[in-house]
Amino acid sequence: MAGVTFRERMRYWFDNTMSRGTTSLVGWLAVVSVGLIVVVAGLTLWLAPGEPEGTGGPGHVLWVTLMHALSPGKVASDDGSAAYLGVMLAGSLGGLFVVSMLVGLLSNGLKEKVDRLRRGRSQIAETGHTVVLGWSDQVFTIVAELAKAHASQSRAVVAVLAERDKLAMEEEIREHVGDLGRTRLVCRTGSATQPHDLALLNLAAARSIVVLSPEGEDPDAHVIKILLALAKRDGVHPPVVAAIAATRNLAAARLAGGADVHLVDSDETASKLIVQSSRQSGMSVVCMDLLNFDDDEIYLRAGAEVAGHTYGEALHAYETATVIGLRRPSGVVLNPPMDTTVTGDDQVIVIAHDDSRIHLAEKAAAVDEDAIAAATVAGPMPERTLLLNWNSRAAQIVRYLDGYVAPGSVLEIAADHPKAGTGLDGLRHLTVNVKDCDTTDRYALEALGIGLYQHVIVLSDDRFTPHHADTRTLMTLLQLRDMQSVLGEHYSIVSEMHDENNRALAEVTEADDIVISDTVIGLLLAQLATNRHLEDVFRVLFDSRGSEIYPRPAASYVITGTPIAFSTVVEAARRRGETAIGYRDASGLNTPPHYGIVLNPSKREPLTLTERDSVIVLAEG
Repeated sequence: MAGVTFRERMRYWFDNTMSRGTTSLVGWLAVVSVGLIVVVAGLTLWLAPGEPEGTGGPGHVLWVTLMHALSPGKVASDDGSAAYLGVMLAGSLGGLFVVSMLVGLLSNGLKEKVDRLRRGRSQIAETGHTVVLGWSDQVFTIVAELAKAHASQSRAVVAVLAERDKLAMEEEIREHVGDLGRTRLVCRTGSATQPHDLALLNLAAARSIVVLSPEGEDPDAHVIKILLALAKRDGVHPPVVAAIAATRNLAAARLAGGADVHLVDSDETASKLIVQSSRQSGMSVVCMDLLNFDDDEIYLRAGAEVAGHTYGEALHAYETATVIGLRRPSGVVLNPPMDTTVTGDDQVIVIAHDDSRIHLAEKAAAVDEDAIAAATVAGPMPERTLLLNWNSRAAQIVRYLDGYVAPGSVLEIAADHPKAGTGLDGLRHLTVNVKDCDTTDRYALEALGIGLYQHVIVLSDDRFTPHHADTRTLMTLLQLRDMQSVLGEHYSIVSEMHDENNRALAEVTEADDIVISDTVIGLLLAQLATNRHLEDVFRVLFDSRGSEIYPRPAASYVITGTPIAFSTVVEAARRRGETAIGYRDASGLNTPPHYGIVLNPSKREPLTLTERDSVIVLAEG
């Protein structure tokens, strides 16, 4: 190279070798040590030949010099001429420098290795593990549910990759989740959008991948970037489940992720659940019971077990499971017509405590004909609903509500949000009015005349942080609860909150339903990560079209106050074209964790329902 001197080239080469880390530095130190020993040994042979006493030649001198270099204290016991002592002293001082440098280099190198291990930068050697990419509050729900789902497995592993400290992640998860049972938690520090960080997780051998929607602005952009990084990896990877916060970004996410990605629309799912809960008290609890791994879950069974029978007959076919629908080659249908014939190509959708406990009944449970109440059919009536507060998904909630209510229904929106009431063009059944109102102000709430409404929905105001928004929601719920008590008014209340920990505080307000949207999405992601074939089932379950979950008065189905078997309730619902999946005990409305909800009860054990109890059915609206 023109203009570069030999000295500059050598310095450049030396700088490059020094920058290669601890191994290169130790190598240079070894070169210096060898040079020092050779020079000192040569000086000894030249200036003090024959010393030390009894020397056996150059090899012995080299050994003595090496020992002085490694252990400088040996010079204190030396005997000989001044030249010999001077040379050994020089060698010992040089050795002291070399040993000190070596100890320092090894110490720093070991510290770097320990720090690397602490940061979680080694590749995991697991198979069949579940991978979670990203970090949000949903990670606690997902890890907890996966630990429950894997309780019967001996070597279950959940691996988490996020841009956080490895030990901090592990400590925070264990603090929130507690004992993980047989499931082992492995955390790695890194970016889910970087190929070399993804390589740490051994994705090719994983069972499934969950991509979390992070907190902060524009979370979907981050999720889509992760999906692109997964799609661009060489080789295959397991099915991917991802949460998208805004419905408008679904198309881009599908394009980025490809065919192996199952997307959960957070806005759509939470909006539908809020609307359904506002009209059917207990809906959110029913859905959370179906989504979590604590008790009863949804399973798919081969249709060959009941092939040739009608769906109505299949309702009584299982001893310890509740049939809710069919998964046919044409798609999922919940609560199909009772005369639908089950074929061998179908899968039967059931609710059961565990897959191993799903058995056909030897004989159908007895039905008490005298206890079945006469069927009464009431047409849909116009409703009045009050919506308090506004956020980014409020317009979607209003549109879903418009699909449920009868023509002539009224929606009153009370909020001090600048965008309240926007984006509501084209509603078919609802008449919408908007009022400016501070929903935490008691006098402002009283001025709304809340007693005129059948349903009240309290949304979380997205202008505030999640914690502050939950606090304001609690204030509004307390005001509503006190107004109900003082004024003797009756209306259902459903509220939206962010933090599951605030549910216990909100129970004091005795709201009919509290929808923790982040928890619901986390539960759904965990379910799909375990069994991706349930995606269609949950999509249909949350759809306003077709059959939905309804808690309805028990007196509409059976004679209350009379001991019966749940098989009688199943038969009473079947004759109405409905599928009974459980009941709600009114005495447990405010008792966590199930709040009186009982799903998949035994069809044979005696049961006495009261006027205040409800039967939970799948039915057409």
